[in-house]
Amino acid sequence: MSDLLLVSSSRVHGHTFLEHCRSAVADHFSGTTNIVFVPYALQDHSAYESIVVTVFAEIGLSIRSIHHAANAVKAIAEADGIFVGGGNSFRLLKTLYDLELLPAIQQAVQGRAVPYMGSSAGTNMACPTIRTTNDMPIVQPPSLNALGLIPFQINPHYIDADPKSTHKGETREQRLAEFHQENSLPVVGLREGSWLKVTGDACDLAGKTGMKLFRQGKANEEIQAGDVSYLLKQNA
Repeated sequence: MSDLLLVSSSRVHGHTFLEHCRSAVADHFSGTTNIVFVPYALQDHSAYESIVVTVFAEIGLSIRSIHHAANAVKAIAEADGIFVGGGNSFRLLKTLYDLELLPAIQQAVQGRAVPYMGSSAGTNMACPTIRTTNDMPIVQPPSLNALGLIPFQINPHYIDADPKSTHKGETREQRLAEFHQENSLPVVGLREGSWLKVTGDACDLAGKTGMKLFRQGKANEEIQAGDVSYLLKQNA
């Protein structure tokens, strides 16, 4: 049974780091004493850790970055909570491959039901692949396959096209339509300020901004909040 908190972004306009979802974070990690932070999506691990440690302390949680561990796989095996932060999805995934952490995290989350939280790139990691990330491939991981903790894709930071914009490049909606020209998995366009909470066979959308659901061969669907457990079924 998986216990996931998948946040679109750690920063939302008008709020400090994770401020918009701190109660959800506190509930998600309630009772944990050894939360491991995975900072590999950003280059400066220590600076990233400093931000996260401060915010988690404010909600009564202790967390330590995995980059201090002599054995990263062992650190995950001993963790009772995992937070994978945002940044560049390609850099993050490559590092997880390099350190052989993908199977370790999968075993912790799916085998021991360790609570997993992802934000932005960390949310991308929970998907079958990172094919719906917004990031530039600044490095090349061995594969685009990610953790596969959920059976659908997420596009974090999803933003709707501005009808008044003069920009002629592809909109996010057009990009996801291109994805469905080649792939069949549903995609959740998760707006900043919203998150998904997965507990076993249940999946709920929370936050104030909602999401847009993209499915191959079907009309796009706007969803504001509530039960979206059907996404966990293979034929959602």
